[in-house]
Amino acid sequence: MAVPARKTSKQKKRQRRGHIKLSQPNIQFDATTGEYRMSHHVSAKGYYKGQQVVANQTNND
Repeated sequence: MAVPARKTSKQKKRQRRGHIKLSQPNIQFDATTGEYRMSHHVSAKGYYKGQQVVANQTNND
């Protein structure tokens, strides 16, 4: 089994792992509802591209 001849420095290790990170979610402001939502997703109130695509369901128990 191969063994490295030298210890990998912190700088080299961090350079190699520089692309491994968390990305920010793509959040946009929805003018129809006045709230923020994820891009290409239906808002919590059921709107997509300014039109209501999901009917609101209220529980009247």
